[in-house]
Amino acid sequence: MTTTGAERIRSAVRERYASAARAVGDSSCCADVGAGEGFGSALYEGEEAGGLPAAAVAASLGCGNPTMLANLQPGQVVLDLGSGGGIDVLLSARRVGPTGKVYGLDMTPEMLELARRNQAEAGVKNVEFLLGTIEDIPLPDDSVDVIISNCVINLSVDKDRVLREAHRVLRADGLFAVSDVILLRPISPQLQALTVMWTGCVAGALLDRDYEAKLRAAGFHDIAIEPTLVHDRASVEHWAESMDIPEGIDLARAVDEVDGAVANAFIRARC
Repeated sequence: MTTTGAERIRSAVRERYASAARAVGDSSCCADVGAGEGFGSALYEGEEAGGLPAAAVAASLGCGNPTMLANLQPGQVVLDLGSGGGIDVLLSARRVGPTGKVYGLDMTPEMLELARRNQAEAGVKNVEFLLGTIEDIPLPDDSVDVIISNCVINLSVDKDRVLREAHRVLRADGLFAVSDVILLRPISPQLQALTVMWTGCVAGALLDRDYEAKLRAAGFHDIAIEPTLVHDRASVEHWAESMDIPEGIDLARAVDEVDGAVANAFIRARC
């Protein structure tokens, strides 16, 4: 992908998240996929969301709950890649307690502003939100025990660099535990090239086997990828209807191609 193409995708993703931050609760990015099932604030119902600011819950655009997947322990240092409105950071802060610390990294100033407001409302002290990209993590080597992320890595145009950076900042035997969107079979280059499909969390998703290969190349081991929800035709149609599909794209054929190819997944690995 050219530098211009990569920056166009990054700008589109940033604007999508900025719009979501400005209108908390509106449909955006991954929240567009799956008609609400398996995405967004519904993943945090009940006790999990109890005591959190309503805006933090409403701003969730994720596809899982990585804080549960990671089995966080008191005293750990955690980094959330693409922390958005801060829901997973605030949940992690509860689990690591006052002796631990949680960093939230996001490239969208509007999301960081929202996250910091949510932090202040929740009265959480052991949290720090950082402006930056997941391809260039602004933390030193060997400084983090656990990395979490929620439906963000698929949006990067340089996933190899993201995973190398994740490995760099993790301590020995550190845990990589993320929720992400993956592909179970390839989609056409034509669909992968559509910026609108990147911001919709589909075109940027890796094949499950490619995700594993990239994790190994970055230095990870003990890799497990577990699909948790495969998106059927109804999910794909709902997503497609909500997006501004460019002229020249056969929507029916695109839906047929993506039907059953996209899944939410839990991904774990050790440094």
